[in-house]
Amino acid sequence: MGRYDRNMNMLSREENERLRNFKVCVVGCGGLGGYVIEMLGRLGIGYITAVDMDVFEETNLNRQILSNVNVIGKYKAMEAKERMKLVNPDVFINPVVEKFDIENGERILKGHDLAVDALDNIETRFVLQDICEKLNIPLVHGAIGGWFGQVTTIFPGDRALDVLYKQKVKKGIEKELGNPSFTPALVASIQVSEVLKVLLNRGEVLRKEVLYIDTYSQEYHKIKL
Repeated sequence: MGRYDRNMNMLSREENERLRNFKVCVVGCGGLGGYVIEMLGRLGIGYITAVDMDVFEETNLNRQILSNVNVIGKYKAMEAKERMKLVNPDVFINPVVEKFDIENGERILKGHDLAVDALDNIETRFVLQDICEKLNIPLVHGAIGGWFGQVTTIFPGDRALDVLYKQKVKKGIEKELGNPSFTPALVASIQVSEVLKVLLNRGEVLRKEVLYIDTYSQEYHKIKL
């Protein structure tokens, strides 16, 4: 249990033991998803499904924790599994090298306690929200762009993405603003804290409100949805 000693006294020993029984699905293994998987694994979440069809490219090296010069051209989901063997071999990583869509989404998500949105396109986010609602699975959404980020926690029926993305465009502003190393790490950290609270039913979560993060001016705002 020494691995988790620093989780105490934030968590009780019983709570920490419970974490190994949860199944979390992380959809997207890039900037956000890589950090989310890393932190969930270090917490001791017992089963993590990592979904991503992409391979690493040189442009990923500035911000994606799962990337390094030796894995260029390799599948991100598979590297998540290899990484966790080094970080916490007690955690099982289920790599899914597929594009998450309406055809396979229910199969991928079924049986999980919670899903994490670490996607980079809005169209697929809506598919994820729909399937989570159908399967009665909470969803922790995160998005980044340049200096900025946002996080909200969506319970079935909340339809928070309908409010956040009213125009339903395919891509967010990240292509225009770029993404540095620190924004995905920060937003992923907040997502993981939301995951922990939902799973353990502790504290207040960002339900029906969104946390907007501006690291340029270091302003953080919670806005009701």
